[in-house]
Amino acid sequence: MRAVLAWKESVRDQCVYDLAFKPDGTQLIVAAGKRVLVFEALDGAIHQPLKGHKDTVYCVAYAKDGKRFASGSADKSIIIWTSKLEGILKYTHNDSIQCLAYNPVTHQLASCSTGDFGLWSPEQKSVNKHKVSSKITCCGDEHNDILAVADWGQKLSFYQLSGKQIGKDRTLSYDPCCVSYFSKGEYIVMGGSDKQASLYTKDGVRLGAIGEQNSWVWTCGVKPDSNFVVLGCQDGTITCYQLIFSTVHGLYKDRYAYRDNMTDVIVQHLITEQKVRIRCRELVKKIAIYRNRLAIQLPEKIFIYELHSDDSTDMHYRIKENIGRKFECNLLVVCSQHIILCQEKRLQCLSFTSVREKEWVMESLIRYIKVIGGPQAREGLLVGLKNGAILKIFVDNPFPITLLKLSTSVRCLDMSSSRNKLAVVDEHNTLLVYDINNKELLFQEPNANSVAWNTQCEDMLCFSGKGYLNIKASNFPVHQQKMQGFVVGYNGSKIFCLHVYSMSAVEVPQSAPMYQYLEKKMFKEAYQIACLGVTDSDWRDLAIEALEGLDFDTAKKAFIRIRDLRYLELINSIEERKKRGESNNELFLADVCANQGKFHEAANLYKRSNQEARALSMYTDLRMFEFAKRSRDLMTKQADWAKSSKEPRAAAEMYLTAGEHLKAIEIIGENGWADMLIDIARKLDKAEREPLAKCAHYFKKLKHHGFASETYSKMGDLQALVQLHVETRHWDEAFSMVEKHPQFKNDVYVPYAQWLAENDRFEEAQNESENQCSDMLSKFNRFQHLAELYHVYRSIQRYTDEPFSSHMPETLFNICRFLLNNLTKEIPPGISKVNTLYALAKQSRKLGAYKLARYSYEKLQELHIPSRFQDSVEVGSLTIRSKPFHDSEDLIEGMMCYRCSTNNPLLNSQGSVCINCRQPFIYSASSYEVLPLVQFYLEEGVSDEEAVSLIDLEVPHLDQKDTEWHNADSGEPQSLRIDDGFSEVEEDPFTAKMTFEQGGSEFVPVKVSRTALRSMSRRDVLIKRWPRPLKWEYFRSLLPDVSITMCPTCFKMFHSEDYELLVLQHNCCPYCRRPIDEPN
Repeated sequence: MRAVLAWKESVRDQCVYDLAFKPDGTQLIVAAGKRVLVFEALDGAIHQPLKGHKDTVYCVAYAKDGKRFASGSADKSIIIWTSKLEGILKYTHNDSIQCLAYNPVTHQLASCSTGDFGLWSPEQKSVNKHKVSSKITCCGDEHNDILAVADWGQKLSFYQLSGKQIGKDRTLSYDPCCVSYFSKGEYIVMGGSDKQASLYTKDGVRLGAIGEQNSWVWTCGVKPDSNFVVLGCQDGTITCYQLIFSTVHGLYKDRYAYRDNMTDVIVQHLITEQKVRIRCRELVKKIAIYRNRLAIQLPEKIFIYELHSDDSTDMHYRIKENIGRKFECNLLVVCSQHIILCQEKRLQCLSFTSVREKEWVMESLIRYIKVIGGPQAREGLLVGLKNGAILKIFVDNPFPITLLKLSTSVRCLDMSSSRNKLAVVDEHNTLLVYDINNKELLFQEPNANSVAWNTQCEDMLCFSGKGYLNIKASNFPVHQQKMQGFVVGYNGSKIFCLHVYSMSAVEVPQSAPMYQYLEKKMFKEAYQIACLGVTDSDWRDLAIEALEGLDFDTAKKAFIRIRDLRYLELINSIEERKKRGESNNELFLADVCANQGKFHEAANLYKRSNQEARALSMYTDLRMFEFAKRSRDLMTKQADWAKSSKEPRAAAEMYLTAGEHLKAIEIIGENGWADMLIDIARKLDKAEREPLAKCAHYFKKLKHHGFASETYSKMGDLQALVQLHVETRHWDEAFSMVEKHPQFKNDVYVPYAQWLAENDRFEEAQNESENQCSDMLSKFNRFQHLAELYHVYRSIQRYTDEPFSSHMPETLFNICRFLLNNLTKEIPPGISKVNTLYALAKQSRKLGAYKLARYSYEKLQELHIPSRFQDSVEVGSLTIRSKPFHDSEDLIEGMMCYRCSTNNPLLNSQGSVCINCRQPFIYSASSYEVLPLVQFYLEEGVSDEEAVSLIDLEVPHLDQKDTEWHNADSGEPQSLRIDDGFSEVEEDPFTAKMTFEQGGSEFVPVKVSRTALRSMSRRDVLIKRWPRPLKWEYFRSLLPDVSITMCPTCFKMFHSEDYELLVLQHNCCPYCRRPIDEPN
């Protein structure tokens, strides 16, 4: 720690009794004589003296908010000043003022005199004063938890705020007059009769002196959040010092030791990030670390520590030796059995028992010293001098060895792991690298402030400078990246960097130097660099480059690292061939190129190695026949000659060798050689469809249906396979295919029915046809149902995903209920029950269906909720419990069954049917409200045409003012119009048909006779005229006043007003999107 004078001022013949900093550190308030002086804290420039007191000013204090400060005087008065140096308030005590203090939270001022104390706050009009029985000498209101007390009994004590003393009293050698904490409480400044200020730790350990003065130091203060200390003396001198705390540390490989809080040493393992703290309770002056040794120099002794075990991760240190002597040195180094003390030009080697064994005196000042390893008690030291000399010293040798002599001073040194190269940073920030054996300068680099060799790689070093980290491998160009601080170590892929007071391990990928070695085809060196740490893609590049360079050993290691079995098998095969005596590198390289997909290069290499057959085989296997055309033409001509010479088997084999599979198959098929044919079919790739189809054709021709089936399966030609089973009358196999692939039903069942009819099995044929028709109808009904579910879910999806909805709350409420009522068995893919329940819960709450909303939230809790809904669902689940546990009556009435007049629940586990009569509800396809319609069926013997003619008959007592009915055959929508007239109420035969047995579990449909049909009015009946073989559907409106419209295309029903509005908006049906002007 050093104290540097920042500025100094003097107040003539006046004692400086007190001083205080403004909380932001810009102003210094000083009590001197009868005046209050205001200084600029930065340079000591005085603003102006403040006059207002009539006697000596004893104390000053600044409020923590920086808005005002106070001064107290022997004239018994306190003056409150603003930060603009204006007096705003003055009040008095009965005796002279001794001390002042502001509360840091409430900004309340405590003023103390010899006989009482007062409390003043800005919002009070008067000051509350309290008498005391003895003289008050000091007061404080700090946020520190520990109270430091110094008295003229020359003792320093520490207390908790409860009054309990901490530790023992510390004896002082002077009478203390002032004590002040640093802003964060880490240090204490104290001054007094010894005419200087001293710096102490928060535990009371003295660290050093701050400036010698000519008189007693009466007051001291620490500038907030800084290392500046101001002293006020009895002779009127005001001095400001800046405290500079130097870094005391040591590094060996991955262990870093540094000083903390001036009295502690922390040893940090830079790889595992483990830390251990050693408490010395005295000022730590020097630190040195080497292998398992740690040396700590204190003012009067040196401690030598050693590790508890040989484990590389062990962090437990224990004291080995205690050298109880005071040493003066600039640098300290520790070895396995010695410590080295450096004092200017002198080096002393001492044993751990304090015996001086050797001493070296240099010709110039020592600037740098480092242990470079060696056997125990024979370690080597690397020493750099100010005159540029670089020496190597062994602790057991009294004679230094001169390695180099530079023209400039040495700043930093390091030696490579093999001791063959030396890196030096000189005072001009130039990095110089020398070969130690021949003293040759290998290279130099500018802008360096520190350097370190890689401990695991001989040819790699790094250096820092001007905000950059530079990595250099061999003689390659430097690779740069930004980094603040100094490089102090380089181990593998980790670079140890010291920035200000913190040491960090920077992980640096070694990709750049690795590629530099690859460019020079130095594969083994590149592999060594890669082992320090590169990415998987870098490993692959290294492996490929080494393989292409025929360095199979390096390539094999790299491919093992990335676990590439394909290339490892190739390398193993090449190694086996080399063991058998093959030595043609071009042939090996051709195999490598072929594996890499470089087929043309591989072919050229094969030709140069007189291995054209391999090139032909490669192109043939790859189906790259145009590149093997010359060789193939020759083989084809030989096959043509064999065919014309009546040697079909030889011709077929030649055609196969030349890749002419079609010609070979034709010869083999014509000759009926089934064994050769099946061999070819099994060897052909499934992508060669034409030759495979030819094989299957000949198998069918030769009655080998099993081989034909196998071939079609390999091709994936399911249509041909089904046709084969049908032609061969293998109906079981055909039906098995249909079960797996329903699209072939017509291809199987129609021929099967025809075959049954041809074989006089007419009943079976008819049943087969009816079964197929039944399947088609069930599919139609299923797809109709799914279409409606997806149609309504689209509205829910848009509501949950988009910020705005075009639907009214009632519509969304009805849509959600409709969808959930239809999801009782299975949920189609793409429909989210979570989204549906979420939308239902939100709309139920809006419309007053609180019971249903609570049910929805409870169901949501059982499902996996997306994170975007999580908060909303949790809040909704809590707040809905504050609502009544019932639903709105209006909503329940909307679910009345128009057949039995039963009010149904809003959600029904049985589906969209009445819970009483099981009658299905008919919904509007726009608002999804229940329509007042009941579906009815025709009795046996009544055809659709007869039913329509009976309904169209004129009904007596019908008001002729009914609105016109638009027939669905015209292509216009069917509409039920409001009848303004009223007819006499007569007994309706249809109403009688709606009765059913109460409590029955089965649905009883409404079946009507001719009489009931004749009694119906055409305006009350809607008919869905489905095309054959679908059946027509009939619906009777029970509320003729409610106008209902049905789309003539999709047969969906709507409230007429809704339908007309939607048609005006979109010019099409809102469900099936059929344009209105399009003919039906």
